Amino acid sequence: MPEIAAPGTEPRGAKYILTCLGIGLLAGLMSGLFGVGGGTVIVPLLVLILAYDQRLAAGTSLAAIVPTATVGVISYALADSVAWIPGLILAAGAVVGAQIGTWLLPRVSLIALRWSFIAFLVAVMVSLFIVVPSRDAGLPLTVWSIVGLVVLGLVTGTVSGLIGVGGGIIVVPALMLFFGTSDLIAKGTSLLMMIPAAISGTVGNLRRGNVDLPAAALIGVAAITTTTLGAWLARLLDPFWANVLFVIFLVFIAVQLAVRTIRAGRAART
Repeated sequence: MPEIAAPGTEPRGAKYILTCLGIGLLAGLMSGLFGVGGGTVIVPLLVLILAYDQRLAAGTSLAAIVPTATVGVISYALADSVAWIPGLILAAGAVVGAQIGTWLLPRVSLIALRWSFIAFLVAVMVSLFIVVPSRDAGLPLTVWSIVGLVVLGLVTGTVSGLIGVGGGIIVVPALMLFFGTSDLIAKGTSLLMMIPAAISGTVGNLRRGNVDLPAAALIGVAAITTTTLGAWLARLLDPFWANVLFVIFLVFIAVQLAVRTIRAGRAART
């Protein structure tokens, strides 16, 4: 089997290919099940297993998200669980918000921001046990809902630009809690929102050399094989148990973020 060289690493053969495929299978399942891009799985595993630096891992993950989210949207759309216009409104807000986040990056305390976001995740976890939206609930467009979607997109993009978290872990619970949307429509719409931002970010990362295209291709191809499975499982789950699983996923994200924040704080003091 021919060896593929990952940027910044030694040439890798079967282990490299199988690891990328395994990461993609897991990321695709999480993407379809929870309506997230999968970056929260891809980035740490590339760093831990294949020794990628954080920037290269993030760029590679973003490229792999494009096909993953696309297949996820198709899977949810087949079940009529995508709010198309709200998703595009969210995407437009997120693209602008990402620029705001980039501008704010050197001007705010990232440690304080990360702890604030962890507190937000804890509040979301508690709320998801209290509010279980109906599967029949949609996402109707009114003047106020449009304003709310623009604000949500801006906030999502800004936070993503500042601390590198995926938009899905903000958008999915926000659509359920603040807009009363069903969990399935929230997930399908979240995946739709990610596609323009992922394409835009990938173009920029390619120009800066922050994407390992062979790895992104392997991860993306593997991910699309399990994204549909994840979406199918999401439809089978009772909304309450879907929320329980999403809370477990949010705990995983919060712990990752807390560990990075603690390490960053220690590094800042030395």
